[in-house]
Amino acid sequence: MDLGIAGRGALVAASSAGLGLATAQALALAGCRVVISGRDEGRLRTAAESVPGATSIVADVSDQAGATRLVDEARAALGAIDILITNAGGPPAGNFASTPLDAYQGALDLNLLSVVALCRAAVPAMQERRWGRVVAITSIAVKQPIAHLILSNTARAGATGFLKTLALEVASDGVTVNSLLPGLHRTDRLRQLYGDSLDTAESSSPTRAFGDPADFGRVAAFLCSEHARFVTGVALPVDGGAYLGLL
Repeated sequence: MDLGIAGRGALVAASSAGLGLATAQALALAGCRVVISGRDEGRLRTAAESVPGATSIVADVSDQAGATRLVDEARAALGAIDILITNAGGPPAGNFASTPLDAYQGALDLNLLSVVALCRAAVPAMQERRWGRVVAITSIAVKQPIAHLILSNTARAGATGFLKTLALEVASDGVTVNSLLPGLHRTDRLRQLYGDSLDTAESSSPTRAFGDPADFGRVAAFLCSEHARFVTGVALPVDGGAYLGLL
């Protein structure tokens, strides 16, 4: 399917591996000019080899100045940022009893304020051009909190509130804002969280299988397409049916 976004400039944050990298690959296959980013230069260089024509920028989006600088450098490389994919790694695991109060600020910086900073730096220019796509990679935890991930549950829920509000404010400017809520996909983060329990976690999924990051990337690319221009303010689970709610 032609997504109608060939030639568009796309910035994908935290895209040296996992779902971010899969999204960057899908956008490149759709004809976008893509900037990928990450904190590890070596890992980023390797990732760039799998994203046709990609420009790579070393950046840490958990720092608000780093997120703003990433947008500035990506704009210089692309000419304009038409598509913004916000993303960041997950904070440490823990529950209410084991997580100290001072751990929350780092989680908010990583999974909430990074989203705000990236959008503040990139969205106004989209509004001026009357076209833009923002897709945030968050977590199914915003609909169904995940045990022992209290920091992620808290910060990503805040990001979802911000994104819904932003979607309503910029909809008339031709800019859509949506989020994707991944469940269990076969990524390094999943291996870190589940370790020796990986097989048990996989068998507990309704599909009896982990998600393929490449499939997730294609869903993200579709939300950036011309076909999805009337889809905004949506928080869409991509979780193989793991979310149990009706709405």
